[in-house]
Amino acid sequence: MITAADTGLVQQLRQFQNETATALKDILDWWQNYMPDPVHGGFYGSVNNQNIPDTNAPKGLVLNARILWSFSAAYAFMGEPVYLQQAQNAYRYLDESFADKTHGGMYWSLQANGAPRDTRKQIYGLAFCIYGYTEYYKVCQDPTALAASIALFETIEQYSFDKAHNGYIEAFTQDWSTIADLRLSEKDDNESKTMNTHLHIVEAYANLYQLCPSENLKERIANLLHLCIRYFINKNHHLNLFFDDNWNLKSHLQSYGHDIEAAWLLQQCAETIGDADLIQTFQQLAIPITAAALEVLDTDGGLWYEYAPNNGNLIKEKHAWVQAEAMIGGMNAFELTGNEAHLQQAWQSWQFIKNHLLDKQHGEWYWGIRQDGSPMAKEKAGFWKCPYHSSRACIEINKRIQKMMQ
Repeated sequence: MITAADTGLVQQLRQFQNETATALKDILDWWQNYMPDPVHGGFYGSVNNQNIPDTNAPKGLVLNARILWSFSAAYAFMGEPVYLQQAQNAYRYLDESFADKTHGGMYWSLQANGAPRDTRKQIYGLAFCIYGYTEYYKVCQDPTALAASIALFETIEQYSFDKAHNGYIEAFTQDWSTIADLRLSEKDDNESKTMNTHLHIVEAYANLYQLCPSENLKERIANLLHLCIRYFINKNHHLNLFFDDNWNLKSHLQSYGHDIEAAWLLQQCAETIGDADLIQTFQQLAIPITAAALEVLDTDGGLWYEYAPNNGNLIKEKHAWVQAEAMIGGMNAFELTGNEAHLQQAWQSWQFIKNHLLDKQHGEWYWGIRQDGSPMAKEKAGFWKCPYHSSRACIEINKRIQKMMQ
């Protein structure tokens, strides 16, 4: 707890809180102004750095599920009715256009006009739908949203869970047959089990557990957390990313954004189910995982993207989502230890975002910046560029500071 005697610290925390609250509003204002598709419904598939939509761009499942989560969480936090309206729009579009009413699950992408485009079942996408649906249910109490969340949980368990070797298989065809290309994106390895999907399954399941705290769901979350301990968190406290069916490690790539996201998120999932042993384990792991991620923290407060130990290649890009997660990771480490160095790292991550990633002319955040400091020439919003990491970081910082001040 922070006391009134800590005058300088209180002032910094209040400033941090106020600035990120303003940033949250700015993010959501941009998404309300530029993303809704007035012709075909839902949201555009892509908008560029000049706020011009690509009206022919495909519409991704992850983008729409993350929009739902962001506006639902923002409404719960700020109470602005317009946020609930956008959440309702997002929910309707997901249910009416993305949901596969024949085979279950959700389509991976739609054409710009809303017709199915890629009908594969990517488990990562289904997990984000659970995350969005459950957050939406918290603010609207719509029973169809809760029912859809439970149905997706049961679908993942039925088709994706590997009963022979544990863990979850990445992807399937529309009718849940095996699929040759399991990749989440072109940059990923074509392997059947990945850290990224498991991380977001447990995140989604934990959000569902807040609404339906059953013993079965608790066991599923605990199992996922134990898989993280056994397979994903390595001896250097980085995350292993890609495995085959039999849990043979297939890559040594290091993803610093996922490292620092996992540092606080896995701890939060353990706390959600109230498992004392897992809480202690992940609270203890949070600090070294955060420290491992920060091995490539630059002097300007920005965190580099990825590193390949096999060839020594450090990808010198500073992606916006990575900096958002670094804010939360630093604040979480400060809460656990009371060491103000962690708070200052979170603050510096925010300073980097303000100085380098906020588009002061057109709004929102750039995808990232290159080594020379110039913005990356990628869309402002799109298949992967969503309001989820940025809005969640702003909400988490505010909630955590408020708790400290009590």
